[in-house]
Amino acid sequence: MPSPITPSSAASYVRIEATALATLADRLDGPMLAPFNAAVNLVLQIIPAHRIILTGMGKSGLIARKIAATLRSTGTPSHFLHPAEAVHGDIGMIAPGDILLALSASGETPEILHLLSTLNRLGTPLITFCGAPASSLAQASLITLDTSVSIEACPLNLAPTASTTVMLALGDALALEVSNRRGRRAEDFADLHPGGHLGRRLARVRDIMHSGEALPHVAANTPMTQVIYEMSRKKLGMTTVLAPNQTLLGIISDGDLRRLLERDGSHALDHTAAEIMNPTPRTIELTAFASTALALMEEKKITSLVVVSQNGQAEGVIHLHDLWTISLA
Repeated sequence: MPSPITPSSAASYVRIEATALATLADRLDGPMLAPFNAAVNLVLQIIPAHRIILTGMGKSGLIARKIAATLRSTGTPSHFLHPAEAVHGDIGMIAPGDILLALSASGETPEILHLLSTLNRLGTPLITFCGAPASSLAQASLITLDTSVSIEACPLNLAPTASTTVMLALGDALALEVSNRRGRRAEDFADLHPGGHLGRRLARVRDIMHSGEALPHVAANTPMTQVIYEMSRKKLGMTTVLAPNQTLLGIISDGDLRRLLERDGSHALDHTAAEIMNPTPRTIELTAFASTALALMEEKKITSLVVVSQNGQAEGVIHLHDLWTISLA
């Protein structure tokens, strides 16, 4: 009967894969740096007008799918092409100008080798992640990146484990370096991830602000009774004071009202909005991240920010409770 997995043997599997990754890093610092840079430059030449198509069989195919997803999520157009389906018509997915990135531990995967003549006819550049640099696939490739490992983590040295981990890490490195050289910003990443936890973390102020009829606003000459009515009706604990062209003149908060009552008592309602407003309120731009708004409110110990356009017009209000609701933490 096989021996049960022990904590020490479980750790050894991980250490084998970690060693394979360290070896990959050393290659990227040394002999593989030039071909890696060539692969990055080739991808940069064809995007965004064209795509990088990934292919692989078995476990390599699963890794190829994940790399394609990482490329897409970091702004590089990419798709997965199953090599067995490719020879039955799906190779039509490859358009002139695209690149094919093939993953194969042996470099002798028949389903991928069957594609070579068609790739040559189409003039499609071939990049290969391969564990056998002298293989047929590697020799047919424009660029070959060495993903060989000395041993798999599998006790029988059979199941692809360390080798697929190395392919995955190299694919991540390629995707991230392409994204970095394109100057991709957090704003670009946010536009590609509107849903889920990442979407909430990267939400824009414009997407969650109170705008239109929900925006509390009064004119500069509005009497205090109407100011209080507007603040109560919109339930944000404040109101903006706007010029006729929507330019922000100032804000009035619950705190401003309390200070007015303490100062003027029974004469508090004799004032207009312009006489008691704060003319220099904290504001934030439409395209700012909600997380930036939260950090600013916590730093300044305030509960709301007016969202303004580049020309100073009030577009909305974002409240602290809105940010807590979308769980930015």
